[in-house]
Amino acid sequence: MHLPPHGHLTYCTNIHPGETWTEVKESLRHVLAVKEKLTGGKAFGIGLRLSAVAARQLSEPTALADFKHWLANHDCYVFTMNGFPYGGFHGEAVKDQVHTPDWSTRARVDYTKQLFDILAELLPEGMDGGVSTSPLSYKPWLANLGGGAQEQRTSQMDSHVLEVIDHLAAIYAHTGKDLHLDIEPEPDGLLENSTEFLDFYDRMLANGNENQVRRHLAICYDVCHFAVGYEAPADVLNKLQNAGIRIGRLQISAALKADLTDDRQAVHDSLLPYDEPTYLHQAALRRSDGSVDQFPDLAPALEVMADPEYRELRTHFHVPIYADRYGVLESTNDAIRDSLRIWNAAPYTPHLEVETYTWDVLPDHQRLSLTDSIVRELQWVMDQLSKSAPNPRPKSA
Repeated sequence: MHLPPHGHLTYCTNIHPGETWTEVKESLRHVLAVKEKLTGGKAFGIGLRLSAVAARQLSEPTALADFKHWLANHDCYVFTMNGFPYGGFHGEAVKDQVHTPDWSTRARVDYTKQLFDILAELLPEGMDGGVSTSPLSYKPWLANLGGGAQEQRTSQMDSHVLEVIDHLAAIYAHTGKDLHLDIEPEPDGLLENSTEFLDFYDRMLANGNENQVRRHLAICYDVCHFAVGYEAPADVLNKLQNAGIRIGRLQISAALKADLTDDRQAVHDSLLPYDEPTYLHQAALRRSDGSVDQFPDLAPALEVMADPEYRELRTHFHVPIYADRYGVLESTNDAIRDSLRIWNAAPYTPHLEVETYTWDVLPDHQRLSLTDSIVRELQWVMDQLSKSAPNPRPKSA
């Protein structure tokens, strides 16, 4: 599905369980069901998630040729990939291990290069392609190291990112394929906000080839993550664009938020079903003076939210993007609307990807059929783009 002339809209297949290539390919039946309902027979772009195991298996020439044939037969294409979770992502406790292995390891480098090698083979001519990745590491892990060890670990991560950039520059020189590494800041990541990302980017410019860094290093702007950090879309996007940073992807996701100035007990009770054991749900409580206290998961935030100084809670729990409210709870989809309005005025990336990966851990009352849920999310995005278009098309008679 195209959004001509500016970009491509899809959803991330990390919502479908599958750690081997056989399992991933089987899960793509959901993609075809979504395509059938949404595109009217037009081509559909896939936001492909591959674990390290699946990436190794798909890299085999026979498997890759077979998948190219599958894409051609079904009028689909791959333009973006999710390289954040390296290993298992469903049916087990993930929590902070989603950052394992981090960017200090050879395993993370090799995995990311392999994803790009696959993408270079699959990417249609004339398109740019991106692979999203972790924000280098999980910040609490480095906080437990001594100062010298922290600096050494950070230097190793920077060096590894530059190695991947060199790899992408070599692909570009050889094939002309424009590929970019999309670093994805998130709460409690080593890079978790716009200021930290800009500092990191400056280090990359200082230590690498400036032209290569500007072409091949980008940010994955996840709306949910920045909303949990109380950063407004316009502020984030202005900072990035003023610094000349490429925005590789708009990741469209919504977090939970709650007004604590009314019935705190009702909010507390409504949040309890979202305190689940699979994923990290980092939380941020804003005080009356505007300062923010961060918590590594929802449970510790629930323990202290009775403090009357706290006025608002936000938590990194991806909820369906089309709903504004969940009873006494709210969604940060107002940040998505703002991000799309800005995009409509001046498209800042050709890659738009919806990512609600928590369907299987949502409270029962929020679960719908998966295909219908995905279609509803993508249709909601298209509706928002239509509403905020500078010159909306008149309705036909």
